[in-house]
Amino acid sequence: MINSFFKTVLTLLLVVFGVAATHANPENPDKKKAIRVLLVGGGASHDFDKWYKQEDVQTLQKDGLATVEYTSDPTAILSKLKDIDVLYLSNNQPIADPATRKAIFDFVDAGKGLVLAHPALWYNWADWPEYNQKLVGGGSKGHNKYGPFDVTITKKHPVTKGVPEHFNLKDELYYYIPDTSGTPIEVLATAKAADSDKVFPSIFIVKYPKTRIVGIALGHDAESHTIAPYQTILRNAVEWAAGGK
Repeated sequence: MINSFFKTVLTLLLVVFGVAATHANPENPDKKKAIRVLLVGGGASHDFDKWYKQEDVQTLQKDGLATVEYTSDPTAILSKLKDIDVLYLSNNQPIADPATRKAIFDFVDAGKGLVLAHPALWYNWADWPEYNQKLVGGGSKGHNKYGPFDVTITKKHPVTKGVPEHFNLKDELYYYIPDTSGTPIEVLATAKAADSDKVFPSIFIVKYPKTRIVGIALGHDAESHTIAPYQTILRNAVEWAAGGK
């Protein structure tokens, strides 16, 4: 009778845990959890609402890769960092608040991902040199006149997966120069105009020791944001910065 009692209890436990396990599994166990992204825009010389708020948000949210909140208010960053996986900076307007600046460094020091777009790779803030030196690994102070140029993938990496080895687009070819005293970068793609021998980093990772940072020098307008290579790079960058393979 004792053995029979224990068998009955064991059977009931197996049924209960079996039911619990059934309910615990989602309908699609292979589906990844959406990456939580805060996209910060705003400033001069770019249509942030059209190309970042609308086009890039749509690109990142396709197929459930990410959930994206856009803001052009730098004062909103501080309260939102605790709820996101990746901070995507595209702004060239000031982030003037010392507490927000510190919080951004705390965010990356905690291992959270950072993606830096075209306008955010500029030397925008003379009173915040740590941003360019440590997070951007350098920066740009000039660019070619808007026009066509070639981009060449120079290194296989998760950020460049699925991107053609060579592609052409119209954009501002940024004169991004690495800072020899800053965080080292690893160049994944270069840009070169047809009428010049100068080659500049176009897609790169900043080898910040505590997190993953991706720099994307492309992105002035539709000729970047609406083409497949850019969209693939952006999606790959956010996924890799969030800790993906």
